[in-house]
Amino acid sequence: MKIGFIGLGNVGGKLAGSLIRNGFDITVRDLDKDVAQRFLDLGAKWAGSPKEMAENCDVVITCLPSPAASAQVMEADDGVIAGLSKGKIWAEMSTTDESEVKRLGALVKEKGAEPIECPVSGGCHRAATGNIAIFAGCSRPTFERMLPLLTTMGRRILHTGDLGSASVLKVMTNYLATLNLVGLGEAMMTCKMAGMDLNTTFEAIRISSGNSFVHETEGQIILNGSRDINFTMDLVSKDIGLFQAVADRHDVPLELNPMLIDIFKDGEKRYGPREWSPNIVKRIEEACGAELLAPGFPAEMVDDEPEEPGYEVIPQGKQG
Repeated sequence: MKIGFIGLGNVGGKLAGSLIRNGFDITVRDLDKDVAQRFLDLGAKWAGSPKEMAENCDVVITCLPSPAASAQVMEADDGVIAGLSKGKIWAEMSTTDESEVKRLGALVKEKGAEPIECPVSGGCHRAATGNIAIFAGCSRPTFERMLPLLTTMGRRILHTGDLGSASVLKVMTNYLATLNLVGLGEAMMTCKMAGMDLNTTFEAIRISSGNSFVHETEGQIILNGSRDINFTMDLVSKDIGLFQAVADRHDVPLELNPMLIDIFKDGEKRYGPREWSPNIVKRIEEACGAELLAPGFPAEMVDDEPEEPGYEVIPQGKQG
């Protein structure tokens, strides 16, 4: 199986690296060929255009920063769709909008190819080791064809249903992560101002009902001060905006997400859209005249779990 991979950024580069590391035949493309050079040095081929890639590969994976970027790569005159034909697969690994992935998926099907959306969740450090979680929305036959690739790039693979379902679940999980991040900053600052030691506070949260994945990962980066989680404020704003759009389409009167949208708009205005997302805690640091810093925490997260073969996760109640 020949694999094409478009988009070699913070997440895409790590996912492509897992495929190369495990011996897949990979062709890559990025707007910046210099970014692709290390993959070419490892044996990947270069595609002159998305169309050329689609003509020469069995599967084309896109992992891009926005729905608009995906649309451009897919629909341009020399885009992916122009090079697709019967039996090929387009795999969208970007965080995107449910309606947009369905729209592009319909165009893919018109060419006789099959679409699958497979966004990831779990942090760049797990993407690097192939231990990240992957949601997959598509037909069951397409899922089964893609499973060997998905279990190479990720550890836990969940078939979420038809195309569009994975996008809904992905932006939902990013909403929850954002909620946890803002809440964590407020919780730790309140403890600091109450005279609590932040190292002790971190452990109290970690071993309690207040714990979360965000606390165990981003909490450490916050306390170190680097705040480098390989994710920026503008990407958070995009994701929680996509979640708001899902809720609005279904008349769900959200109360917390609009507050998060305002908080991150303010964060982008103060610190810039490309500021690391955990630095949203600067807002409460500045308001309190105090910093959330403590010794002994790492500057970046590294996945210390060994790389293991992935597997399909079967939802509770659907086993057997």
